[in-house]
Amino acid sequence: MQSKHRIFAEDLLLAAEGEDHFDRVPDSLVLLIFNKLADARSLGRCSAVSRRFNALVPLVDDACLRIDRVIPADAADGGDALGGPRPRAVLSHLLKAMLQAVLKPFGHCDAKSAAAAHKHGQQGQQHHHHSPAQVLKNFSSIRNLRMELPVSDVGTDDGVVLKWKAVFGSTLQSCVILGGTKVDRAAAAAGAGPHASSAPPADAGDAAGGPDHSGSIPESFYTNGGLKLRVVWTISSLIAAATRHYLLREIVKEHPTLEQVALTDANGQGTLSMGRDQLREFRDKPLAAAAAANRTQVPACNMKLRYAPLLELSDGTRIHGATLVVIKPVGDSPGGGRKELDEFVAGAFDGPFREAVAALSKRRTYLLEMNGF
Repeated sequence: MQSKHRIFAEDLLLAAEGEDHFDRVPDSLVLLIFNKLADARSLGRCSAVSRRFNALVPLVDDACLRIDRVIPADAADGGDALGGPRPRAVLSHLLKAMLQAVLKPFGHCDAKSAAAAHKHGQQGQQHHHHSPAQVLKNFSSIRNLRMELPVSDVGTDDGVVLKWKAVFGSTLQSCVILGGTKVDRAAAAAGAGPHASSAPPADAGDAAGGPDHSGSIPESFYTNGGLKLRVVWTISSLIAAATRHYLLREIVKEHPTLEQVALTDANGQGTLSMGRDQLREFRDKPLAAAAAANRTQVPACNMKLRYAPLLELSDGTRIHGATLVVIKPVGDSPGGGRKELDEFVAGAFDGPFREAVAALSKRRTYLLEMNGF
């Protein structure tokens, strides 16, 4: 059996002569490794290893930036990480002012609980030492960028589920929100297989793909503050998406190679998505910022709301007060037609939440309107 000392003798000799075996690895393979690594800060550390790495790191296609520390941008004026008023105060004032006007069919809505529904706020937008744009400034060839905030934008009580996904160009193109007041597991029946959706039956004429309806929302939707809660969910999710969109303005401007951007949070509550067409529109059209707020203005929208008092999924998950809200700006939009919107909604979430969306999509549709803000 050959000695280990003899096996490594050649390597030691080459090392003594100053030859680095890693120099034999082609640049294309090193870039493949860097793209798999993706983490922007880890790549930044790699660039300090050698001149070769320093030249290759800026050429990566894929990058992921996790924003893990939050401090006020201007402590003197009590600003948040984006330099504006603290988000809790913003939402408390904003929701109290808007809830009576923004949803036309609802008339008067009390927004007293708005601040509690936004207890975490839009934090996590800026690193302790550098803004996201500064961290990414040395990457010259990014095509796919994923950014992750440390906390969810919309605070919820224990047991409540709230998921959203929004697509933006220069402004909102489409948004889907899935919520439930409580999530639990059904007791498994002995010897029973997977359960099909056993939600209460939809009203007559609610077959999949059937016509929309704009009749009265069931009484169960209004009880125990249900309507007010869902209004807070909707507006808070849109504000969260618009704030994230505003954060991207400098990054998109400085990285013309970008083809796909996703801005999410560590808890997976919400995702802002932009594709190649949306990024092109974002660059070509001026950004409409909301007055006195570090977010993009949300246009007037049409909303389709679907509701089920109880939704039981095939894996035993039960969603109480299940609500699906699909939002689209009023008038023509570059976000595509009804088919594209249906595909976006169907694929917005994974796992049991995708099944929940499919089940709710078969139920009666209630049409609502929302003013821009």
